[in-house]
Amino acid sequence: MSEETPGFDEEPEVPTGDKADDAAAEPKAADSSKEEKAAPAGDAGAAEALGKETALLAQLDQARTALGERTADLQRLQAEYQNYRRRVERDRIAVKEIAVASLLTELLPTLDDIGRAREHGELLGGFKSVAESLETAAAKMGLQQFGKEGEPFDPTIHEALMHSYAPDVTEDTCVAILQPGYRIGERTIRPARVAVAEPQPGTAAPAKSEDAAEPGPDADGSDKG
Repeated sequence: MSEETPGFDEEPEVPTGDKADDAAAEPKAADSSKEEKAAPAGDAGAAEALGKETALLAQLDQARTALGERTADLQRLQAEYQNYRRRVERDRIAVKEIAVASLLTELLPTLDDIGRAREHGELLGGFKSVAESLETAAAKMGLQQFGKEGEPFDPTIHEALMHSYAPDVTEDTCVAILQPGYRIGERTIRPARVAVAEPQPGTAAPAKSEDAAEPGPDADGSDKG
């Protein structure tokens, strides 16, 4: 009696059609699951790229804002610098004018002496040459002499030292220049000292109107004649 080897008499199980279909469907299911997993990964990448782009745009906006602020600051500083330069230039010119005016003011008595010497015929020889050189230098520095006989009296540039009446003038008039005035540009450094004549009182009586010249009615309201 022979011993049966266990397991050899049993027929191997052959998968049926349903099981075969299930086995074939398993790889497809695996593939579909892989595709499902791949799809979320692609969406995540797109979202990450969109986030990076948004961040870059935000940084670009910040950079533009900062650039605009720095540009405005630079323009403001440039305007302040230009104002500063103009102010310094005005101050420099003003200081120069003050210094020149102070120097020429000190020279005015000497110029008066030269003028009196010229009027008396004493401006001769070397003294005449020196005097003319001094007057030329003062004129180059902007000094101008003013004040003439017969011009209307102006209290802003004239100083009246003498006063009289004259029948041949119709307004306050400078009839004598006792000391000439001097100016630098529009700035008067010394007024002209003058003698002033006013119109004679009563010489310019107002003319009578024609109505006043015509005879009027009597006091009782009746005309004569």
